[in-house]
Amino acid sequence: MQQPWIQPNFTPPKYTFNFHNKEDMMAHLSKLNHTTDLLNSIKSDAISIGIYEDGSMTKNGNAVDALIGNQIIKAHDRGDIKGKHCETTIFYSEDGPVIVIGLGKANEFETECLRKVGGTLAKKAIAKRYNHVSCENYGGKATAEFGQALAEGLIMGSYQFNDYLTKKKDELFELDKVTVSGGSKVGLSKGSFIANGVCFARNLGNHPGNVSTPTRLAEDAKKIGRRGKMKVTVFDREKFTELGMGALAGVAAGTDEPPKFILMEYWGTKKSVKPKVLVGKGLTFDSGGISIKPASKMDEMKFDMCGAAVVLGCMHVIAALKPKINVVAAIASTENMSGAKAYKPGDILIAYNGKTIEVLNTDAEGRLILADALSYVSKHYDPAYIIDFATLTGAVLIALGHVATGIMGTDEKLVERVKKSSRKTGEKVWEFPLWEEYCEQVQSKIADVKNIGAPMQAGSIAGGAFLKEFVGEDIPWCHFDIAGTAWGEKEKPYGPKSGATGNTVRLVLDVLGL
Repeated sequence: MQQPWIQPNFTPPKYTFNFHNKEDMMAHLSKLNHTTDLLNSIKSDAISIGIYEDGSMTKNGNAVDALIGNQIIKAHDRGDIKGKHCETTIFYSEDGPVIVIGLGKANEFETECLRKVGGTLAKKAIAKRYNHVSCENYGGKATAEFGQALAEGLIMGSYQFNDYLTKKKDELFELDKVTVSGGSKVGLSKGSFIANGVCFARNLGNHPGNVSTPTRLAEDAKKIGRRGKMKVTVFDREKFTELGMGALAGVAAGTDEPPKFILMEYWGTKKSVKPKVLVGKGLTFDSGGISIKPASKMDEMKFDMCGAAVVLGCMHVIAALKPKINVVAAIASTENMSGAKAYKPGDILIAYNGKTIEVLNTDAEGRLILADALSYVSKHYDPAYIIDFATLTGAVLIALGHVATGIMGTDEKLVERVKKSSRKTGEKVWEFPLWEEYCEQVQSKIADVKNIGAPMQAGSIAGGAFLKEFVGEDIPWCHFDIAGTAWGEKEKPYGPKSGATGNTVRLVLDVLGL
């Protein structure tokens, strides 16, 4: 019997991939074209080819080099360029600049390498203020997988967040167009939509807390729903409290900003097929509540809704591609503030599934709002599986830094599927154990569970152990703790120097079978 997370081969529909709709593109590459014309015949501000460490190039590369008197191969022979991965050198012809990017060792050139090359080209074009760049199909592989990787690298690498820069507006520059010679048109198209989903998630995370409010997330969900013919339901404070979501209501009690519980239903095939369920933490600002956070870097707590951003980024892509799968998304969204009505350490909250929760730290709020979301989708949708995303713990940052996402789950096959997609997309994950000894740490003496584990011990696992209590029995489940990967502090070839990364959007879409 086919497992519910294994999808048949995906055949993308026909699409245009010029993103002129402001909802689909913001401050990143808007036009990505494919052509069968040779690179040296394309009119653009600059052209780009690749070279391996051994000096070999594609047909396109050799043709371009011939036009400039074999400068590239001569430079390689002299040792002036090495062909090291993402090494960048600019040569000049009578028609304009030629950007030569190192591809590394030919036998090691895989999709992640190509993704980085695409990002390197986009960043170089922006730095040099080239409006239109044409490039080859680096490496000469015409598979859809390689085309997708190139598109992802180009678009993600071109991303900028300039919405609030007014004084320097004249200094800003955005890459307008890239034309790719050769390769897979289908792959480029699919990669364009996926990368735009990543950029959409980045935008949501980068907006400040007074813009990316729960209301804004609900509005974005409705917009996506209209484009993707999804059913979108938004519960306000009164409604979800009436339904029995006591954990979400407790966290939201201290804020005047209206909290929301958001449901999105995409039915791409018959409803008898169990839906894949995505759950996101939408904490649009986290002060820590009464267990208040230190002032240092509290501004970064606008990123505490990046789990919701991952979910909305995925649904953004699903709305465009309209795959033949069923997907349900749930987002619990609020601020965590310390107002007069705020919940307190020592309070007992009752979650949607009836379990009682002893609150020992109001800064462990993400797991509380997720408890209600997980309980709700477990009861109402008979999921094929549930995957949740949350900037849940500082402990995961200590364990894994900004390199990998911590994962844990109840179903070995689902976890292995996640790991497989991780290897394919280059978005690294590391599995933590959910052994009984860890689960015992969240058992309370006066309630069913408590919202923190043992002091200074396995904090990320304790968070996962708590969430496990609210997933329906026998439902495959995997938890993503993205606190270390949701925003970056180091520039990467296709990632921003700082701010929201949109990490795991591509991984999850691959798990879904897109």
